[in-house]
Amino acid sequence: MIETDRVRKVPLFADLSDEDLAWLAERFEERSIREGGRATEEGMPGYAFFAIEAGEAEVQHGDSEVRKLVAGDTFGEAAILGDGRRTADVVALTPLDVLVMHGARFRELQMHMPDLAASIEAAMREHRA
Repeated sequence: MIETDRVRKVPLFADLSDEDLAWLAERFEERSIREGGRATEEGMPGYAFFAIEAGEAEVQHGDSEVRKLVAGDTFGEAAILGDGRRTADVVALTPLDVLVMHGARFRELQMHMPDLAASIEAAMREHRA
């Protein structure tokens, strides 16, 4: 089980109550991605939302770098909230430790914490701008 303190370090979740953090922590799994590995691949099906605990990654769309990701950043929501396809590659620039929430758990989050789900959607729109 993921400890609530690990989830609290993600800025998107920092203001949640202890009870909500505990609920959220139960829905995350941990994963490590080697340097150079892909967390997501553009065009592929995607049913997971990610929060970076440690490391750096790069979002790539086609041949272009879109942005860098660091500890505390989240990604992967576009596929879950959209048509189920990844909109970009996310490539680990260093070894990457991430918290992962799969689609069914993300749907629970949407039902249980609609304000947080709205914040995730807003962040997605900001990344696309």
